[in-house]
Amino acid sequence: MANYTFRLNGRAVTVDSWDPAQPLLYVLRGTSGLHGAKFGCGLGQCGACTVLVDNQATRSCTIPVSRLAGRTITTLEGLGTPEKPDPVQAAFIAEQAAQCGYCTNGMIMAAKALLVRNPKPTLEQVKQGLAGHLCRCGTHTRILRAVMRASRV
Repeated sequence: MANYTFRLNGRAVTVDSWDPAQPLLYVLRGTSGLHGAKFGCGLGQCGACTVLVDNQATRSCTIPVSRLAGRTITTLEGLGTPEKPDPVQAAFIAEQAAQCGYCTNGMIMAAKALLVRNPKPTLEQVKQGLAGHLCRCGTHTRILRAVMRASRV
């Protein structure tokens, strides 16, 4: 069994995996007990499983754990705490930008990656940054308002 060491939410971790192609999502939800990233499509198309890998929005259902050695992974749980949420999380709460909540992890993580690259995006840039993240419950306008709110912090 191979070992893979990387930084996860600010701390060094080593995980064992019997399969070098095992998706990071399975390691996060199984081995690490982190449930922010959701299994949606398993094909990297919906965005529910998005995490940050070296501050880049990455679909954790398609990236193998073997490609993460020495890298930095941040999940929804690593952004903030209930007492002190990250500004993106706080903006999503303030704008009530979740209905069913299934896509919310991916939207928050994609928004965080966007704001790291571009702290003051236009509305069109936010739309482009969230393109490819599927939401079926209809909170798109609230999600956009939340990202714009977070960019003003």
